[in-house]
Amino acid sequence: MKKRLKKCFKITESPLFVSLSPHKNTSFGFGRSFSCSSLFSLLVGARESSPQKSKTLKALFLILQYISTYCIYTYIHSLCILETMEFTLASVTDLTSPDSSLSSSSVVASFSCDGEVKELRFQESESAHGFSFDLSSTQLFKLGPLQFVFVSDSSISSAKEEKSFSRGVVIKFRDDKESKEFCDSFEEWTKDAVKQGSTLPNGTVSVNKSKFDDKIEAASAKMYFHYYGQLLHQQNMLQDYVRTGTYHAAVMENRSDFAGRVVVDVGAGSGILSLFAALAGAKHVYAVEASEMAEYARKLIAGNPLLAERITVIKGKIEDIELPEKADVLISEPMGTLLVNERMLETYVIARDRFLSPGGKMFPTVGRIHMAPFADEFLFVEMANKALFWQQQNYYGVDLTPLYVSAHQGYFSQPVVDAFDPRLLVAPSMSHVIDFTKMTEEQFYEIDIPLKFTASLCTRVHGLACWFDVLFDGSTVQRWFTTAPGAPTTHWYQIRCVLSQPLHVMAGQELTGRLHLVAHSAQSYTINLTLSAKMWGPGANQGGILQTSSCKLDLKEPYYRMSQPQVYPTQEPQAQPEDIHTQGDDLDEVELLQHNVNAQL
Repeated sequence: MKKRLKKCFKITESPLFVSLSPHKNTSFGFGRSFSCSSLFSLLVGARESSPQKSKTLKALFLILQYISTYCIYTYIHSLCILETMEFTLASVTDLTSPDSSLSSSSVVASFSCDGEVKELRFQESESAHGFSFDLSSTQLFKLGPLQFVFVSDSSISSAKEEKSFSRGVVIKFRDDKESKEFCDSFEEWTKDAVKQGSTLPNGTVSVNKSKFDDKIEAASAKMYFHYYGQLLHQQNMLQDYVRTGTYHAAVMENRSDFAGRVVVDVGAGSGILSLFAALAGAKHVYAVEASEMAEYARKLIAGNPLLAERITVIKGKIEDIELPEKADVLISEPMGTLLVNERMLETYVIARDRFLSPGGKMFPTVGRIHMAPFADEFLFVEMANKALFWQQQNYYGVDLTPLYVSAHQGYFSQPVVDAFDPRLLVAPSMSHVIDFTKMTEEQFYEIDIPLKFTASLCTRVHGLACWFDVLFDGSTVQRWFTTAPGAPTTHWYQIRCVLSQPLHVMAGQELTGRLHLVAHSAQSYTINLTLSAKMWGPGANQGGILQTSSCKLDLKEPYYRMSQPQVYPTQEPQAQPEDIHTQGDDLDEVELLQHNVNAQL
């Protein structure tokens, strides 16, 4: 019946509705949608008119017969599917309790419906041993052609009837056909089993959109995941040997923190950090990656079979996914330009709150943003000259000068990303500490840093230079990673906020101000910078501010200037500020870190 109807019509169906659209080669000049209640009235009307022997009415009569029969058949068939759906599996391994794993030759996975509750049960066919999962709180992740990991917020064991949270099992199929049929059935059974939201010991499941979707605009997220889903950008990061080498050293020098432990790689990318953790002896690593790079990570990890058995790649956002167990260690590379750009640090602390066991380790552990005023006449002139194009009064007969002021402001609203000579700094740097083990997600929404410097020479201050470093606080070795000027260049470089109105300072004069970072939905920050020069010389303690300059910049739209430091002429020895340092040479001073943590947090 169904095949005969499909010859003439394209059928779109739902439990109470059937839509018919005639194919081009049919002679019926209509396409309509019929509700089940109207089918019978139409059928009766067609039957009463049949004595007229109208060809069209006869055709309609036959079609309605097909439709009514087909609807009844479809409804009955759907009821049958809900009652019986079983699959024979090769094995089922319980990640949270290996002793309860099912590995006999007759392991059965069965979908069932008890009232409004849809369940999936794994059981040995010849025994009562097994466990069930509520399909309203489950996720299925593909590990390979025949292997999947099945994760649920909760499950019920038939043996003890005790409820456990965030349970996971690895299921293996005998062939591709059974694997595909199971996935299709799982999708069909779970599409209507919508979880309404509940608070779990392993985190909070949101009702509709995830927390990430609520605070990040869709266009930005799409571009972000597209960017990191490409191998060429992963290669750029992997070839940053300062970055990759420091992570490798931090893990290998602290094997005791990883050996026999459960590790979660937050934003795994290519999976390189997961592989490092496995090399260090991790019991199991969950590599969580939301972009398409997850597929490449699976391929890379599968190509290292000695490590692959202990790594599970999960494609999804940290805010959305569930894990079968708590983590002993979190590892991630969440740093962006100025440390906080891309707002990945928020995801890092969300992973901490959801998945890290009490007392667990975080690699990295602490971050510091370093700041110092700088003098760079070359950069200032370069920025100012960009807007000269808009001073043309006869550009093909058009006066461009009305846009000059806006263009000038636009160029100075771009933070400059490059590697600069540390001799350009005019005062010792100060730092702001961010402790990833204590910082809350909400504290990243707005970061306010008071500034205070003492100039070391007479010059014009053109803005504020910034860089960052992070600490891997291992049990064996405390290793720092820095992006300071003068240190080996990384793909982060340094960042400079250039003032459109420079400040004139004398040696010993005090500079004060404020660096205010406000997060926005494009996964970045608006930077508000204010610098002021205080009165200097005799009686300065009774005076106030001599001059002030401020700027507003968008960290999302930087000016990538160059890849290496520009060569500047060497100044006379007496003009060198001997007391200027970038805190790049004292990164092993743990006491300094503790002092900053106590002062800033």
